[in-house]
Amino acid sequence: MSSPRHWLRRMCAIALVSCLPWASALAADLPDTVAKIKPSIVGVGTFQRTRQPAISLRGTGFIVADGRHVLTNLHVIPRVIDSRQKETLAIFAGTGEDPSVRLAVEVAADAVHDLALLKFSDAPLPALKLGDSDKVREGERYAFTGFPIGAVLGLYPVTHRGIVSSITPEIIPVNNSRELNAVMLSKLKHPYMVFQLDATAYPGNSGSPLYNPDTGEVIGIVNKVFVQETKENVLQKPSGISYAIPIRYARALLAKAGLKDPM
Repeated sequence: MSSPRHWLRRMCAIALVSCLPWASALAADLPDTVAKIKPSIVGVGTFQRTRQPAISLRGTGFIVADGRHVLTNLHVIPRVIDSRQKETLAIFAGTGEDPSVRLAVEVAADAVHDLALLKFSDAPLPALKLGDSDKVREGERYAFTGFPIGAVLGLYPVTHRGIVSSITPEIIPVNNSRELNAVMLSKLKHPYMVFQLDATAYPGNSGSPLYNPDTGEVIGIVNKVFVQETKENVLQKPSGISYAIPIRYARALLAKAGLKDPM
């Protein structure tokens, strides 16, 4: 007669085998999705032909609407562009050491949610479909693709994945008024919820799409700098966790500009 330990080992083995097809399916979906969305991921920064290097990559963006518009974080856009030296706002498309440069202009902005909408006039690029951020649940797994370390070696998108560990207020309470700063005071006037992720993002990831690994639908925009200024201001050692702005606010920005999501 088999011992209880024998039956326990057998049951664990059966459970492990039964989970393998499910695990394999999860692993197979993301590579296909990454391949599909990469052509829609662009670098955002400035271009100046006489500068070395001519490209200055400040963050990430992604193609939306008619294929000629880009969503990114507002803080990615430089406050001052040296037009006297022929510096221009630009997006960088393609992969490798020689990305195509497309001059861009800012057509709409949402300072409260740190969002910017850019437009370029060259041939359209594949647009990403926006999902429903109101249906996101804590514990769900998502991925984001962008340029965490810039373009030192060329334009090579990097993908990270993790779960939405919390849907949390963008700003946390402080113990006393001395812990408040001007940015926090401004944000307290318009509080909203953000997605807290258990994946690490870097400054170059600002503006990266947070998307469903199965469908590629975008449900948020990674924000590395703007949220952390208020969310982790009271921490002596910031945790390194990341945040994303729900895509519902970007939908509103597109509507303001008279644009629709691609079907």
